[in-house]
Amino acid sequence: MKAMVLTQPNTRLVESTLPDPVPGHREVLIKVHACAVCRTDLHVIDGDLPHPALPLVPGHEIIGTVIVTGPGVEQRRVGERVGVPWLAWSCGECAYCRSGRENLCDAARFTGYQINGGYAEYTVADARYCFPLPDDDAAQLAPLLCAGLIGYRALRMAGAANRVGIYGFGAAAHIVAQVLRFQGREFDAYTRPGDLASQTFARSLGAAWAGGTDQAAPAPADAALIFAPAGALVPLALRRMEKGGIVICAGIHMSEIPAFPYDILWGERSIRSVANLTRRDGLEFLDLAPRIPLRTEIQRFALAAANEALQQLRRGEFQGAAVLTMQG
Repeated sequence: MKAMVLTQPNTRLVESTLPDPVPGHREVLIKVHACAVCRTDLHVIDGDLPHPALPLVPGHEIIGTVIVTGPGVEQRRVGERVGVPWLAWSCGECAYCRSGRENLCDAARFTGYQINGGYAEYTVADARYCFPLPDDDAAQLAPLLCAGLIGYRALRMAGAANRVGIYGFGAAAHIVAQVLRFQGREFDAYTRPGDLASQTFARSLGAAWAGGTDQAAPAPADAALIFAPAGALVPLALRRMEKGGIVICAGIHMSEIPAFPYDILWGERSIRSVANLTRRDGLEFLDLAPRIPLRTEIQRFALAAANEALQQLRRGEFQGAAVLTMQG
């Protein structure tokens, strides 16, 4: 099969021909139709996340069709459309797993990080961690498998906030914005200063206000969702928060958070992080998505153009999400 492979951190992916993978116990072999490009992929490739399983096929927002089922598979069938998310496996036995918090499992393994992912024509995945999906456009569905899921989990943590500040208006933000609008809640969009294109995009999705992080919305928020990996945004969001509000750090990696005075935290404000996802999150969100209905803004790239897609994501050159699409 054709695949894009990371051989060392901080290097370009190498276009390679690899043996077709073979599904093991409880695994399925999937013909990949599309795989979205996530900022987490950049963190893996740039070495921000330690000890990836090199050589590695990145990618964890995978849409494909099951073509072979391995021994012990009960949940999935040949010919079924499935999505493969970041969480690839958890032990099922630790206190976290037993209490419905498998996303915190210390032994958890992740797609496109410890297990080969979807920047390839084929991949294998644990059938228990795949989500059944409709036969809609695979490229449109792909961003839901991480950008959508993490945004949904972050929004759940924000509780019943009436006005939400969104920091970093990329793939996850443009999906959660549609959820907020569906729920009848207001949101403000903060972008890089001067990023007028993203601000216009946010307004087109219903933002009550959109501007740079060097500006302030006309009203304080009840919650903030930070998708940009910039620690400096945490005290900034706290300063623009109502008492009792919550700041959700929704990325897997963030630069150092600078010191800040206690008075901007006081008033029962709080800060939380989002760690991965649970299968319950996935089932709930993917049930909600068609009822909104969610539409993803995507930029399509061929598999061989993965490096270009990653660079454009790094530079913020498109709205929404980049998606690799496979031929054949």
